[in-house]
Amino acid sequence: MSDKTANVPAVADALNALLADSFALYLKTKNYHWHVHGPRFRELHLLFDEQAAQIFATTDLIAERVRKNGAPTLRSIGDVSRRASIRDDDQAGVDAEAMIRTLADDNRILLGQLKEVKAAAEAGGDIATSGLVDGWADETEQRIWFLEATLGY
Repeated sequence: MSDKTANVPAVADALNALLADSFALYLKTKNYHWHVHGPRFRELHLLFDEQAAQIFATTDLIAERVRKNGAPTLRSIGDVSRRASIRDDDQAGVDAEAMIRTLADDNRILLGQLKEVKAAAEAGGDIATSGLVDGWADETEQRIWFLEATLGY
């Protein structure tokens, strides 16, 4: 068994964890997009929608990398829920500043997942996945930067 073949489960597992967190973050970001209110409504409504679209755009690519590694991917909302480390926010009336802080923190969690995928891919010689992760990490870092700049730090 080659090193790449031996590491396929590790890469697929890391990708599936990333996929679960991507769906969780996408839905939380859309939730905040739908429910933000206050004096900064328009600015935040548009920012959250833009970020949600960017996150969602990665989900199919992540799932396809899992399949290209010969493994099954997520099959249901329950599967996402069991695997995700980003937690839901079912609260009503979340303050806009709290939304921004939460999304920045959750994007940091996603960045950690990306680093795990990168390490697994490099250990397995999966240069295609490793290369894709670089772009996704850059987008995640940019989302964190925008959110933190919106908070003023």
